[in-house]
Amino acid sequence: MNLSKLTLATPMRAAVIAVAVLATGCAATTRTLDPNEDTIHYDANYDFSDKKEIVASLTDSLMNTPLLNRESGKPIIVTYGIANETAEHINTGGISDDIRLSLIKAGEYRFVNRKQRDNVLAEADFQYAGFVPPEQRIIEGRQLGANYILSGTLRSIEKNQPRQWRLNKRKLVYYSLNLEMTNIQTGEVSWADNVEIARESSQPILGW
Repeated sequence: MNLSKLTLATPMRAAVIAVAVLATGCAATTRTLDPNEDTIHYDANYDFSDKKEIVASLTDSLMNTPLLNRESGKPIIVTYGIANETAEHINTGGISDDIRLSLIKAGEYRFVNRKQRDNVLAEADFQYAGFVPPEQRIIEGRQLGANYILSGTLRSIEKNQPRQWRLNKRKLVYYSLNLEMTNIQTGEVSWADNVEIARESSQPILGW
């Protein structure tokens, strides 16, 4: 047996095994989460659990407002979105869409689809251009007129610890979402509410 070859092969085998162990330890893993359960926050920034909290709180507020008791029928709402005034890229359309969905399911409010107005007009023009039999065409002038505009603003304040010797870096982020309904006929703000979320995160100075 060639002892020199055996001597060289043993360190090489050990190196290969070490690389394999490291590669296995660094491999990415995934798991499925239940979106209806509370989720651990990895940092102080906005995440989908914050959206759930905001939607649940504001939907409940809208459902319990005296506005419903003053209307002879279900209020008709047009959504003008939620402005994002934070420093983060947050899709606030998901917030307003989920609030609208919850209110539609509850059956207390009616919504006109502002995003589809151009498509609705294009379809009506197509039907009256001679491509659709007269008895199958929509009747023009029958679209719903909204009573209220639903709109809001998402803001944030971020604070970092001042520079000093420490083992952890701390960051505090405060979010505030204000939502309101404006009476289109009078311009009055008929309902308004807000949700506030404050979170602190701590991160080691050294990490990987």
